[in-house]
Amino acid sequence: MKIGHLISRLEEIAPPELAEEFDHGRIGLIVRGSPDVERIATALDPTPYAIGRAIGEGARMLVTHHTLIWDPVNRIGDDLALRLRLLLDNGLSLYCMHTNYDHAPGGVNDVLAGLIGLSDPCVFYGGRAGNVPETSLREFARSASEKLRCPIEYVGDDDLPVKRVATVAGSGFRIGLQPAGSDGADVLLSSELKNDVIRDRGKVALVSAPHYY
Repeated sequence: MKIGHLISRLEEIAPPELAEEFDHGRIGLIVRGSPDVERIATALDPTPYAIGRAIGEGARMLVTHHTLIWDPVNRIGDDLALRLRLLLDNGLSLYCMHTNYDHAPGGVNDVLAGLIGLSDPCVFYGGRAGNVPETSLREFARSASEKLRCPIEYVGDDDLPVKRVATVAGSGFRIGLQPAGSDGADVLLSSELKNDVIRDRGKVALVSAPHYY
């Protein structure tokens, strides 16, 4: 398959216009390699290990969720140099699907909503909101930890009744807090909980799962 046709297929799955504004330049084709792609590899991050495995498996494109370079760089350190050398020397293309894939139908937010058992999920700002059978915050947090198979932390009254839950994949507390409150959510579940979000949470309880998971 020609690389241009493959990119069109990927953009049908997760249209670039679904991405958050801060993702400008961080999604799509990051490194162009071979014009023909017959085998594809996927990974969360373009680490040297993931790139090496893709090359070893004969892939011509690596599709990742996180991009190769996030912050502007003034120098190319050893780690970045290694990754660029592996990609360029082996003709391996790198394509990134970040927040556009979070927001896409069937993407990360939909999967997350399904994993934690939201019923009647709907799009809310950059995530999903839905209902759960009424339970306490303590029990919801315990259940979320089991379903996501990871440790969690939460902020709020243990016995707070929880019926409506909002969730934003990735580091979404800051962008999701106000919309979650407006939606009537009892809980916002996301990652990378910071003190300013705790300070400004109002009546919304917070459940944080590590970003990696």
